[in-house]
Amino acid sequence: MVSSALRGAIGAGFMVAAMASASAQVLEIGADNGPTGLDPHLITAFPSFMVVNGNIYEGLTAIDKDLKTVPGLAESWSAAPDGKTYTFKLRSGVKFHDGSDMNAEDVVASIKRVQSKDIASPLASRLAAVESANAVDAQTVELKLKEPSAALLSSLATIAIVPSAMEANKDALQKAPVGTGPFKFQEWQPNGFILLTKNEAYWEKGLPKLAGLKFNIVPESATRQVGLSNGQYALLPNIDAATALQLKGKPNVKLAETMDLAYTLIGMNVSKPPFDNAKVREAVNYAINRQEIVDAALFGAGVPGGPLSPALKSWALDVNQFACYKPDPAKAQALLKEAGVATPVAVTLKVLPRQDVKDIAQVVQEQLNKAGFKVELVNQEQGQFIQDWRNSNFDMFASINAGQPDPDEYFYRTFRTGGSTNVFKYSDAEIDSLLDQARSQQDQAARKTAYDKVQQKLACSGPVAHLTYGTLFSAMNSKLQGYDVMPNRSLMLLRNASY
Repeated sequence: MVSSALRGAIGAGFMVAAMASASAQVLEIGADNGPTGLDPHLITAFPSFMVVNGNIYEGLTAIDKDLKTVPGLAESWSAAPDGKTYTFKLRSGVKFHDGSDMNAEDVVASIKRVQSKDIASPLASRLAAVESANAVDAQTVELKLKEPSAALLSSLATIAIVPSAMEANKDALQKAPVGTGPFKFQEWQPNGFILLTKNEAYWEKGLPKLAGLKFNIVPESATRQVGLSNGQYALLPNIDAATALQLKGKPNVKLAETMDLAYTLIGMNVSKPPFDNAKVREAVNYAINRQEIVDAALFGAGVPGGPLSPALKSWALDVNQFACYKPDPAKAQALLKEAGVATPVAVTLKVLPRQDVKDIAQVVQEQLNKAGFKVELVNQEQGQFIQDWRNSNFDMFASINAGQPDPDEYFYRTFRTGGSTNVFKYSDAEIDSLLDQARSQQDQAARKTAYDKVQQKLACSGPVAHLTYGTLFSAMNSKLQGYDVMPNRSLMLLRNASY
């Protein structure tokens, strides 16, 4: 027989549990663009990363807010003395969102999927050093490398683990993702919203605290701002400086900021004239006034930047070391003359459909046109821009790309001959050699020396004119607690948030 006191305690417990359950809400997020797909091994656009990375999917390792590599789905790992064998111990009790157990076979299949030529993952170069992946037992994975890879552990944070049944499937995960993360896919209404719900079986006890995440696709900045101010949306992630300035000081709105790893850029196709000529690429850099771009397009909330973000203090060179970063339109015109090209040099500049990138493109157009170029801007919708980017169907493009904690993760796949995101068709034997050296070295000082040389060469004559690194803002309702902005634009810390 249950005493009245015990019955009262039980009743109170039920009431507390009910109140706790009722307090968990679906977080309403205002996003400027919808994703073009949700397959973590195929996506390249920020709107897709924002939804899936760290929310739906996880890797063997993870990157924390200080950009350090920490355990993810692997609770621990060890490396052989020669750096060519890694053994990962997986967490027990991890389940995919479909209820199946996550085990070593899924990890092996995920790595093979990224490496598959049929899948053609843009992440493939990050696993170029991996010779084989083997399941030692259900909870142990062994990776054998062709040569040591200093960036391997950091890179594995970007390789999402998917069910082994998906290894050869190119289509299923684009619209129906299945991961292990704190939130699981529920619904996608194109141009409307994407709804993720709480993963009740998530391996990290007590997380997530929210009942779900709803990414509302709202292209108009003014509409998003009003929605945040009136409480319709609780978070506007990764907003530009103009939006942040307009929201500053609004009632019940708080801003969080950090230095962005992402870089704005002008990309050039070196497989066809005029950008097959290094002097023309150098002329582009001399024509550009990066501080003017920061002032005019970023409202001063950023800095001129080279191939690596100033946030990577142990890696990035000071831009004052790059001669071509001192604006000199006359020098640009002289280089065009040396290149033997007829001026004005007529080129098209395709523009990613983001307001900050559009603003940057207009400033760059004006600067280039004063230095011997004739630039036509082509504003595209996101899907077409990405398709043309993938197919190297461009003269030039203006975009913003995600940065990574280790230089290898950007440089190797982007600038090495045949790299999985080397859409520029760039090939340079010296760069290839330096990238190979830096990847295989374990000594930090030796890697730094190699990457310094890479930055020096890429800055002026590479296929990318790096422009700026902005201050990364997120605007949120003052009631949102426990969420931190990450320099790599990941929203994975929403698992810790409450509202």
